[in-house]
Amino acid sequence: MYAAILFVQNLENQPWFSARDLGRMIGWPLNERTLRKLDADQHRMITLDLHGEAQPELMVSESGAYAMMVHHYHAENRGLRQWITNEVVPALRDGQLPFDDCTPHLSMLQWPGLSVSMLHWHGEPWIRLRDMPMVLAHPQMQVDARPHRLAKSWWRAVLPVSRLG
Repeated sequence: MYAAILFVQNLENQPWFSARDLGRMIGWPLNERTLRKLDADQHRMITLDLHGEAQPELMVSESGAYAMMVHHYHAENRGLRQWITNEVVPALRDGQLPFDDCTPHLSMLQWPGLSVSMLHWHGEPWIRLRDMPMVLAHPQMQVDARPHRLAKSWWRAVLPVSRLG
């Protein structure tokens, strides 16, 4: 839909847009001063390797891009927003490589009334320690708290018995 170039990078499983390219497309320069309207997590400086040379590039998150389009609204930008929402971001997400066990990635555990972020890393799921009280207090996590009698000592129940001879 757009003939202009918009540099988009997938960082931490989220689309980040070149502030320079986005500013050119919305007709407003997005520089450090302009980006003060955004929260700190909506913009960042990254270093790109362009033709063997390190170049700093100011990037804006997806929510930051939408916020900048609202702050600097022009009726013509409606088509740009729709293009980013309906074509650019889905194409970037569809083109992702499947996760491997060596790359950490996030998912959400969801129950009625509770959502918890979970990190998958080296084939193991991890939940933040500060989230554990909420998880354990959730009604679906309640277990039968009655003590169970073991037929033998706990250490015999846990350790396998190996007999010699």
